[in-house]
Amino acid sequence: MLDAAGELFRTRGYHATGLNQIVEAGKAPKGSLYFHFPGGKEQLAAEAMREAAARVQERLTEAVADAPDAETAIGAVVDALAAELVATDFRAGCPLATVALDAAAQSETIAVACRAGYASWRAAVAALLARGGVPAERAAELATVVLAAIEGALLLARTDRDDAPLRTVRDHLTALVTREIT
Repeated sequence: MLDAAGELFRTRGYHATGLNQIVEAGKAPKGSLYFHFPGGKEQLAAEAMREAAARVQERLTEAVADAPDAETAIGAVVDALAAELVATDFRAGCPLATVALDAAAQSETIAVACRAGYASWRAAVAALLARGGVPAERAAELATVVLAAIEGALLLARTDRDDAPLRTVRDHLTALVTREIT
């Protein structure tokens, strides 16, 4: 049910996704929704955001482990996001952004889950940059720039139905990281 909810929230938004749609997509009896998520849709969304953030965190960790340097790792992550966006016909952008924009202002529970996810991604990027020789404080600042640029590129690519913004951001981020490390 968490996977189904996460995917529906990601592609349709929090407010446009009904509990009946989640139950149907999750192939579960409706009673199980409130049994497992007594806080209802809000609790389900927060837990789905935590799970989605953890999956992205795993992908970041794998990209970092497989890459010889920070530039290559960031490029690989952006390329993977672009490929996924194209494969889903531009429906699946960031797994947190749609819900963060749609519901975080009205729900502290959802906001906390989204903030934690973004914080974990920023920390992973900062650690990658620090490992490449960027001083810790600068690495944290640069990680925010990297994440914000990727998030913005995902939004533009989804809106334009073209992965060109992601390719452009990838190229500029890798150049920026190269300058910072050297």
